[in-house]
Parts: sequence; structure tokens; C-alpha cells
Amino acid sequence: MSSNATRAVRLTALLVSVAAVTIQASTPAHETSSVPGQTSSLPQIVVLATGGTIAGAAASDVQAGYTSGQVGVEQLLAAVPQAKKLASLRGEQISNIGSQDMNDDVWLKLAGRINALAAMPNVSGIVITHGTDTIEETAYFLNLVVKTKKPVVMTAAMRPATALSADGPLNFYNAVAVAAHKDAAGRGVLVVVNDWIHGASSLTKTSTTAVQTFLSPVWGLIGTVAYGDIEFFRGPVGKHTMESEFSIDGVKALPRVDIIMAYENMDGALINAAVQAGAKGLVIAGVGNGNMTAAAVEALAAQAKKGIVCVRSTRVTTGRVERNVELDDNKLGLVASMGLNPQKARVLLRLALIKTTDVKQIQRFFEEY
Repeated sequence: MSSNATRAVRLTALLVSVAAVTIQASTPAHETSSVPGQTSSLPQIVVLATGGTIAGAAASDVQAGYTSGQVGVEQLLAAVPQAKKLASLRGEQISNIGSQDMNDDVWLKLAGRINALAAMPNVSGIVITHGTDTIEETAYFLNLVVKTKKPVVMTAAMRPATALSADGPLNFYNAVAVAAHKDAAGRGVLVVVNDWIHGASSLTKTSTTAVQTFLSPVWGLIGTVAYGDIEFFRGPVGKHTMESEFSIDGVKALPRVDIIMAYENMDGALINAAVQAGAKGLVIAGVGNGNMTAAAVEALAAQAKKGIVCVRSTRVTTGRVERNVELDDNKLGLVASMGLNPQKARVLLRLALIKTTDVKQIQRFFEEY
């Protein structure tokens, strides 16, 4: 057996042992139909793996540093056998990268595959494993372009698969439980991490290392899930999936949109440079309620007059950027991001630019999505 094969076998064995001590062996009460000989009646869930920390490995179980995307989807499925009591699972490897390297090609491939799978009558739902760094962007992108009411559930981990007390196995188990739950349908793309169920438009990463890194500070949680026991609180915010006007049909590339953070003594140099580099739209992570220096406002308004769509968001963790509050958006030709943080405002603007450059129309998108 090769050294790589030996390492893979050992890693799978470690994952199984971690999952065994993390997840309760008993099936949740609402899933008691999952018994031997009746697996054909279980929901059919497809797992799409993209990499990330949940598929990461380190040289030691107490080491902070690790390499993302070392575990394949079959190893992930084998590592959490308890999930097979909740659903009939099969996996596909879409990519195996750290989510810091997430890119448009993977986004388009992933969204296209979800739409194809969701159209199959024998597929009940989809689970996507992903890195935490950009999961909120991928989730929001998918929320706008996948065309299904079937559950689409993303999950991730803050600790690699080899870590002491890895969080990935239980997160995966809970994600499968949510995807298999009938009440998860029609709620848009969901993200299940650390016992919490987030909506794609609301969650954001708030800590570089803490396991409880994801919060939904403006809108709150969609629900909770503890060892597969699920409670839903509310529906999603904004238009999504089947209601969305956006589509990736025929789309081969997305327009370039850059995010620029506002700061003390900011001038317009970076704004102008981004446009010179090919940006068709700009998102300003403004101070406070989407504000910036007078020099930056002047530069941004000048680009807006040239047809570059410019959106005001905020570098502040919580709160909305409303139209015509800090600045006169009508006069300056700017768009207010409303409840979207800069990274999600960028996602929406890129899709909006495929359809139009009309500022009034794009402002409507930000108010409705």
C-alpha cells in the first residue's frame, strides 16, 4: 500500500472514531423510521464536497496550522456513519480547495450541479461541505441562482478533521438531518454550523478561530439543530431560489466588482485604480452608516457618472445602510446596500450587472433580496 493510501486509511479511521464519540448513536425521535431493511424509504441526499477545513488535515491533533482539502467526499461519508440512519447518501467531489481560493468557476459548476440534481425526482435534498472563510458568499450566491424548493444545506468546520474535538463530524450529521427534514424545504439555502441554522442572507463569520464563529446579527437564526433534533424559528429574509430573477443559464463569467474599505484620510486613488483594473461595479465598506471622506465621495460619484455602479455598504458588523441617510444617493447616483454586508453586496451586484446597469433597478434588487 502506498504512503498516501496508508495515510488516507488512518485518517478515515481517526474521523470515524472522532464522530463516534461526538454524535449520539441513537436516531432522533422524528427519524425513527430509519431502521435496517427500510433504507429505501429514507430521503435521498446528495453530498457535494468543495474542500475547506472540514476536509482539512494537520500533522498533530493539537496543532493550529493545517492544510485544507485533504479529505475526499467518500472519506467524509465514511467518517459519519450515523448520518446514514437519517438519509440515503451519495457524494460527489466538486472541488477540494480551501475556501480562501473559492472562485467563479467553482461557483458556476456548483450551482449548475445543484440545479441538475434538484430536478431529479429521486433527490430529496443537497448538502454542501465548504470552508468557513467564504461560505457566506457562496451561500448567498447559491441562494440567488439555484432553482429549487428542495433543501440545500451548507456546512463547514473551524477545526480540521484530524483535530482533537473536531467539529466537522457533528456539523455534517446535523446538516444531513436538516436536508432530510420536510420543513427545510422552501427556506432558501441554509448554513448549519455548531448547532445553529442560518439563512444565506443573514449569516457572517465573526471570529478567526472560535468554533462559534457564525452569527446572524441582523435577522437572527432560522432555527437550531441538536444531534439531529431540529426546531425552525422563521423563514428566510428576501427573495431567493424559485422567486429569484437571477439565473446562471448561459453565464460563463461574472462581472468584476471590487470592495474598497473606507478609512481615515481616504482619497480616491483606490476607487479610480479599481475601475482602471476593469471593475464594472464597486462596493465601499464605508465607515458608520456607509460614509466616507469627501475626497472618496467625489471620486465615487465621478465613477458613477461614467456608468460604474457604486454601492455603499459598511465595515461595521451590524446595522443597515439605508438610502439617502448619510449621503444624498439620489444626487450622487449611488446604491445603498440596505441589509447586506460588503461581501454579500458584491455578490448581488455581480449578478445584477448581468441584467442591467440601471441604478434604480439595482437599488430595487438590494431592497428585495
